Amino acid sequence: MKVHLVDGTFELFRSFFGTPRSGLVGGREVGATRGLLSTLMALLRERDVTHVAVAFDNVIESFRNRLFDGYKTGEGVEPELRAQFELAERATAALGLVVWPMVEFEADDALAAGAARFKGAPGVEQVVICSPDKDVAQCVEGTRVIYRDRMRNVVRDEKAVIEKFGVAPVSIPDWLALVGDAADGIPGIPGWGAKSSAAVLARYGTIASIPDAESDWDVDVRSRARLATALSERREDAMLYRKLATLRTDVPLAEELHALRWQGAHRRALESLCAEIGMGEFLGRVPRWQAG
Repeated sequence: MKVHLVDGTFELFRSFFGTPRSGLVGGREVGATRGLLSTLMALLRERDVTHVAVAFDNVIESFRNRLFDGYKTGEGVEPELRAQFELAERATAALGLVVWPMVEFEADDALAAGAARFKGAPGVEQVVICSPDKDVAQCVEGTRVIYRDRMRNVVRDEKAVIEKFGVAPVSIPDWLALVGDAADGIPGIPGWGAKSSAAVLARYGTIASIPDAESDWDVDVRSRARLATALSERREDAMLYRKLATLRTDVPLAEELHALRWQGAHRRALESLCAEIGMGEFLGRVPRWQAG
């Protein structure tokens, strides 16, 4: 079997910005939730999708905001989108899927924890992380744990991660720390670009293993003296950024593997939800309902 772990926050954002606005009576916007239901149903209709969990950022902030003031916050998130966070979680649960709502941690942490937990479970052939985020590349392990960008129809195993980023999955947090990640508010180290970071990390593996002095480097990279100086001066910052970029695998997830098997939608809950968001026609697309 395959276990599919879905970044629900990304799917909600994608639906919000990719579908027409559809405010109902009273001016409530629900278009993103409608889009989320549609994209989750499309996933469930795929032949090899049997076990699924969906992670959400119940709030945008996490423990990382206490570590670094510049880390991403909910500032700038459109109110019409933020207002659908709780609705999206209810819709996903009504569809009969396991929901992991994150508050202290982030959705990506839940995906990483789920992958670490289920990759070795009996009967599991592969864990598929459904997210386009660069940071989930660190979870990839051979062909057993892969990540999939459903929007672009791109799938990456460990070989593809190395081809894409120039480093192995284990070095992705170090790569993000040096290069930076604007989406998460990680500024990176000045002068360190994608290619130079990949070249140095391909040799040393981690930031901690990179020598301070350029004269001690045994990797040929352009402007290495400048790079070495920048890292030496900002090494403490780099290690903090690495911590920010490292996904947590200790997120407490209550469900055992069997709970992730999709048994069908909850009829009453989904009928009520679809009436609430004006999506009654969606009920006819549901191929399976839970008994009782």
